[in-house]
Amino acid sequence: MQYHVNGDLVPASEATVSVRDRGFQYGDAAFETIRAYGGVPFEWTAHRERLQRTAETLGFGHAVPDGLRDRVDETLAANDLDDAYVKLSVTRGVQPGTLTPDETVDPSVVVVVDELPRGGTEGRSVWDGPADVQTVKTRRVPDAALPADAKTHNYLNGILARLELRRAATDRFRADEALLRDTEGRVVEGATSNLFFVTEAGLRTPASDLDLLPGVTRSVVMDLAESEDFPVETGTYTVDDVREADEAFLTNSTWEIRPVATVDGIDVGTGPMTKLLQRLYDERVESECY
Repeated sequence: MQYHVNGDLVPASEATVSVRDRGFQYGDAAFETIRAYGGVPFEWTAHRERLQRTAETLGFGHAVPDGLRDRVDETLAANDLDDAYVKLSVTRGVQPGTLTPDETVDPSVVVVVDELPRGGTEGRSVWDGPADVQTVKTRRVPDAALPADAKTHNYLNGILARLELRRAATDRFRADEALLRDTEGRVVEGATSNLFFVTEAGLRTPASDLDLLPGVTRSVVMDLAESEDFPVETGTYTVDDVREADEAFLTNSTWEIRPVATVDGIDVGTGPMTKLLQRLYDERVESECY
């Protein structure tokens, strides 16, 4: 494998950044996870714009280089990959080891890729089956403490949630995703996913003004639902609302749309709306990328 590091393609074994890089030392970095289908980074503009917004939140938006799409394309081509996982990271770079960053920024820019199955109408899922979801005690970091819409290298909140799942696992059961609430007990998102559920009134998802990261795939799903005139409500919900849903599913760029089998051991399962949205999503990928 070859990765793109600071403008150059290098073998994976040589793809390194300095131990003094602020992305390593402080999590002072922005990243995006993207799926490439047929060599095309899906929803590139949305991912590129969110990366820019995160960098601006961190105060180094001016240092995000042009030509990022070219670096992604070059990395995919160098590894002869059409269908792939792509992780694009931009850090503040190497600076003196003090907490306050310098105004001058020489960013580290890294593109990592890995093979994934073909997507679209002829593809197959990267997950083995519907997800078992479990509520955790770890709460989502409030937006007032750490901007919720910034996708940074600091993922300790999600890691702590996933560690809870590991500690709770038994020989018979291991949850696939953690369901996080905010400090007021409202459901917000999964550790690495956004949540949707279905009731008699239509499709529901936690509102983006809560402490959550509004995902790119989340936006695509909402657009698909609205194009079919499905009622879509964004609001505040409890764990019981999700447990009592007719259907539920998770979204992120890698999983796409993953049905939820259970929430805290209570059967939820897939259904007609989930299946239809999966088909519509596959059709969009097929039409735009293959």
